[in-house]
Amino acid sequence: MNPLIWTVLITSLTTSTMITFASNHWLLAWLSLELNTLSILPIMMKQPHPRMVEATTKYFIIQSTAAACILFASTLNAWQTGLWSIMHTNSMLPTTLITIAIMLKLGLAPTHLWYPEILQGTPLTTAMLISTWQKLAPLALLYMLHSTINTALLLTIAALSTIIGGWTGLNQTQTRKIMAFSSISHMGWLLIALNMNQNLTTLTMLTYLAATTAMFTALSYTTTKTIHDTGTTWMLSPALTLMMMITLMSLGGLPPLTGFMPKWLIIKDLASINLLPIGALVLAASLPSLFIYTRIAYMTMLTTPPTTTNMNLKWRFNTTTPPISTTPLIITCMMLPMTAALYNTT
Repeated sequence: MNPLIWTVLITSLTTSTMITFASNHWLLAWLSLELNTLSILPIMMKQPHPRMVEATTKYFIIQSTAAACILFASTLNAWQTGLWSIMHTNSMLPTTLITIAIMLKLGLAPTHLWYPEILQGTPLTTAMLISTWQKLAPLALLYMLHSTINTALLLTIAALSTIIGGWTGLNQTQTRKIMAFSSISHMGWLLIALNMNQNLTTLTMLTYLAATTAMFTALSYTTTKTIHDTGTTWMLSPALTLMMMITLMSLGGLPPLTGFMPKWLIIKDLASINLLPIGALVLAASLPSLFIYTRIAYMTMLTTPPTTTNMNLKWRFNTTTPPISTTPLIITCMMLPMTAALYNTT
């Protein structure tokens, strides 16, 4: 792709998300969401492969449908209240429609079926972009609407997302689909935090972004597309493979890694407001996800590939650990001792 076009696309992608952060008018927010969608489409089709074309088409249809629902709901709200302000969306019907549209944009259950298929049809780098940066704009709208959204609706969607994200990922062998279901499960935890504490929501989001970025960069630089490929990553880069295993454990929420921090704090807050049944439900729902990560870590570190294999012998090629992955990997593994400072400053 032409460097100028690439620069324009990345600039538009970044700017549209920033406009959503700063907007207080529904039309401006809708316009920035549409610009965000149009900017990511050429990036998804950088390599014109039929699967990428299919994934791009699906993504365009889903995101356009969600944006149309947001525009319709915001117009309905302006008709009822006379205001286009995001902070003054108080009517029940527009708020519910906007919430469902945002859940569709984020790929949360039960509107999640498009998300794993689209990630499977794109390269690992583009899948990382969809799983991290593309979630920021809808989450910004959720932040602004959290005081008017129905709490029961959010908790129901959060519980469904954690359950479905764990159970449906059990029979997957493709790493991109596993990361997609992992993202659905983590977004469920984030919605639970959004009901209680905005600072905790920010901390949960930052932890998710760091862990997902670290995992996708490790998978990308070791060209690990299936669980079967993880058996050959040790010969390719032992240091990166070790960090990838630790990142998997952090995604599962095991102490003393960073991923344990947001889950620990969310369960603590749920207990403090007498919502222990919800806490017990999401903890039980996170066990299948932990099994998925443990299985990949077992394949990565504790097994060796067979002596006769049809796969490419990729350990014969020289590789170096990418500098861009170093910081997310360290954050994912070693930030638990800073829990108090992070919780009070986010």
